[in-house]
Amino acid sequence: MMRPGLAFAVTVFGLAGLSGAAIVSSPITAQTALDARFSDAPDAQRALDRAQRRSAQAQNRAARFEARAASASEASAKAQAEAAALAARVQQAEAAIGVAEAELALVQSERRRIDLRLAERREPIVRLTGALQTLVRRPLSFSVLAPGSLRDTVYLGAVLDSTVPLVRESTADLRAELDRSLELQNEAREALANRRGAERRLTERRTELVAMAQRERLAARRARGAADREELRALALGEQARDLDGLVERLEAVGSLRERLAALPGPVLRPSEPGSASARVSDRAGATPPTPTPSATAPPSDYRLPVDGQLAAAFGAPGEGGVRATGLSLIPRAGAQVVAPGAGRVVFAGPYRGYGRIVIIEHANGWTSLVTGLGNLVARVGQDVVAGSPVGMAEAGNPTVTLELRRGGDPVNPLDYID
Repeated sequence: MMRPGLAFAVTVFGLAGLSGAAIVSSPITAQTALDARFSDAPDAQRALDRAQRRSAQAQNRAARFEARAASASEASAKAQAEAAALAARVQQAEAAIGVAEAELALVQSERRRIDLRLAERREPIVRLTGALQTLVRRPLSFSVLAPGSLRDTVYLGAVLDSTVPLVRESTADLRAELDRSLELQNEAREALANRRGAERRLTERRTELVAMAQRERLAARRARGAADREELRALALGEQARDLDGLVERLEAVGSLRERLAALPGPVLRPSEPGSASARVSDRAGATPPTPTPSATAPPSDYRLPVDGQLAAAFGAPGEGGVRATGLSLIPRAGAQVVAPGAGRVVFAGPYRGYGRIVIIEHANGWTSLVTGLGNLVARVGQDVVAGSPVGMAEAGNPTVTLELRRGGDPVNPLDYID
């Protein structure tokens, strides 16, 4: 029968050796493509913090839009708020996928560190375990027949009894690492389950958004007319413009003309007394024109990035040929939801040379936003949007979405105006 001290030592070392071997030879069966998304553990931690922050922001935006939709009295305002709320829910689901991926990457990183430490200890532990197991398997009857062997066995048992506390202490951190490895396995399974749940919610939200866009298109089709003429005019301007800057300038000129026409005074009612009309006209002619107020030149309120993603090029960064960037370039998730950066009116929506599908939004007070690199569009020319309204989705492969903000035709840094 094995002595308690010897049995304990063999059990400890055997468990450590076998468990270490099992961990090294059986890594987490997660998606190895995740390693390419994060360079190291700190990068994954930063991505986790960023994704959690974006998820919370999208959740708050969705709640605000849902409350606005519930309190809206006009059908158009209600529809805009509902679409923006649904787009925010889509972005929340996308951020939840990012959270799950970053958590899984952190688990994998810590798991690899534990595997390396266990691999370093594996060889001496296995050798010692084999020696102890050989000693234990030796029958006690052989020790009796061999001169001095029984005394040696008793002496060895006494030595092991005295060293059990030392063995227990020295293997405590090893056992803790084995326990932590099992915890990481459970955390990895939970992260994968969270990702699958987020992907399922994302699919459901996107299906709802597509159905809403189809309903809006059907409703807009019944009330075409002026919208058709405006869309044809925008497409014609796109064909005539030599480059993207020229297209924006032409659209801004059309927008300025539209604003001036809208600001013209309405018809003067016929006066009840003769002579009063001329007095009213003379008063209007002599009146001083109003001076612009700060509110008449203010940038679009509640301005935001059109998509969640990593910043690839900042405003003013040198590009090919030394040309400085006139906007922000973002690298989002493939097929990510793209929204209107601010409230305004869509004056162009369609493909344009070398820029993929683009959307140009005319804001109040002479501000214009340009979003390029979309894979598909749900926005249409003449549509009024709020900050957060869905305008399309990023491309499916290697997407890059660019945002430009212009004031009176001059590019400005969008980050200076993002809330």
